[in-house]
Amino acid sequence: MIHTHTYDALVVGGGGAGMMAAIYLSRESRLRTAVISKLYPTRSHTGAAQGGIGAALGNLEEDHPEWHAFDTVKGSDYLGDQDAIETMCREAVDVVIELEHMGLPFSRTPDGKIAQRPFGGHTHHQGQGPVRRSCYAADRTGHMILQTLYQNCIKNGVEFFDEFQVVDVMLAEGRCVGVVAYEVATGDLHVFHSKSVNLATGGFGRIFSITSNAHANTGDGPAVALRRGIPLEDMEFYQFHPTGIYKMGILITEGVRGEGGVLRNDYGERFMERYAPTMKDLASRDVVARAIYQEMREGRGINGKRYVYLDATYLGAEVIEQKLPDIADFCRTYLGVDPVHEPMPIQPTAHYAMGGIPTNVDGCVVIDDRGTVVPGLYAAGETACVSVHGGNRLGTNSLLDLVVFGRRSGLHMAEFCLEADLGSLPENPTRDVAAELERLLSVAAGEPPARLRQELQDTMMDFVGVFREEEGMRQAMDKVRELKRRYEAVVVMDKGRRFNTDLLEAWELRNLLDLAEVTAASALNRKESRGAHSREDFPNRDDENWLKHTLAVQDVDGGVRIDYKPVTITQFEPKERVY
Repeated sequence: MIHTHTYDALVVGGGGAGMMAAIYLSRESRLRTAVISKLYPTRSHTGAAQGGIGAALGNLEEDHPEWHAFDTVKGSDYLGDQDAIETMCREAVDVVIELEHMGLPFSRTPDGKIAQRPFGGHTHHQGQGPVRRSCYAADRTGHMILQTLYQNCIKNGVEFFDEFQVVDVMLAEGRCVGVVAYEVATGDLHVFHSKSVNLATGGFGRIFSITSNAHANTGDGPAVALRRGIPLEDMEFYQFHPTGIYKMGILITEGVRGEGGVLRNDYGERFMERYAPTMKDLASRDVVARAIYQEMREGRGINGKRYVYLDATYLGAEVIEQKLPDIADFCRTYLGVDPVHEPMPIQPTAHYAMGGIPTNVDGCVVIDDRGTVVPGLYAAGETACVSVHGGNRLGTNSLLDLVVFGRRSGLHMAEFCLEADLGSLPENPTRDVAAELERLLSVAAGEPPARLRQELQDTMMDFVGVFREEEGMRQAMDKVRELKRRYEAVVVMDKGRRFNTDLLEAWELRNLLDLAEVTAASALNRKESRGAHSREDFPNRDDENWLKHTLAVQDVDGGVRIDYKPVTITQFEPKERVY
């Protein structure tokens, strides 16, 4: 059965970016706003963010948005668009204070101000030592943001469609006119007709085998956009967080190092002093992740294995229990390790997509180097690429990206919806989706999606991970395309309609395969090392040839076509990046 709904504005995704946009849309009483989420909203992955949100409040020492902007540009390895970065860092102060006014329970200084702590890559003027810029709520900052935004959405009367998976975005006559969604409870398709759509579905870390991302992070927004001809920007840049729990990928926040924790190898050495003599354990994430891999490669992993220690034992029980309670609980629960008395075994874990759907600073989806927008189509959060993160995102800037550009996209959508009419739906809008779902259900015998997904994740982890080189990435491309061919015979064991999670996992696998192919193709194409993209066959950054953004489009023949657009540089000229 097909159901039809009509709204002024739709937000796809109930995480931080989506709900921030919905709050601003719902403040305009003339607009009907709905949030469509594959999960109950407070289960969204924003809730897993731990360490804090960056803003130059200067509550504990001198700080300025310009210093924050410099650190973000440097962290991006000079690939971030500096006009967008300046906007984000300037608006950070106001948006954090606004979150406090919404009810977010930040940790406090003794005099009652919002507490702040150091984080990797955040420094005093032009890199002169660490600065306390991360505003935090113990080690559950993302959880508190998510709860606060959801409560404000409910207060504002935002309508929610929970456990609806968006499977297509509808484009007609050059504009966006809504989405098609699959209702998990019934198996029915729903057509959501609207003036505008904001894709805020989060990241796609599930293309890798060791990841901090939730099982739901399958890149649904970028995948449906890609299949509708929208380019994806800078997909080769995928961040590996240095400190994931060994073998599991569950994140150990950078806040542990912000509070004074250090990394140690098998000899007990604080090895980051060799790799980043100024910032040490608080260098940017790509630098620390590569240092850990180098230690393991050279035989200095713990007992020769593929992990090192994060040592917080000397911080004392009071600091750990008050400022890092969730981390302590994770370690005791999953590792049987008490961080008050024992070091934590960690390894780098696939964490964050710097690339995504290209947008401008108002969240409008942009399809070329001339700034051409798709009327009515927006993206925000990790789904989008503004680009404020460039080649490598600084810690705390993910939550900041969510709320700054969630807010800006919501404001622009409201203006657009007040002026726009309701466009016409395309003819038979569910035809393609319905046909693919029926095809998946009709396969009687074949391989299960889980087998293909594991092969994909292992391949991407091995060949398109922290270190990359041409032969390995070509193997990854060949393997991903082989898996795409095998996907045509993938079998869904559950043939029913209600709560058919087998069918949805098969659908999500299709998204992961498309995004893995674009990621590998973009990485293979960029012949330099920059930020999180580290090539052993091209170890140096090459500004003369590669100071530009990648735009990858899915070709009609199923391949990937690559184009480019320039990086916006305002006040910070590219220079060598050292910590």
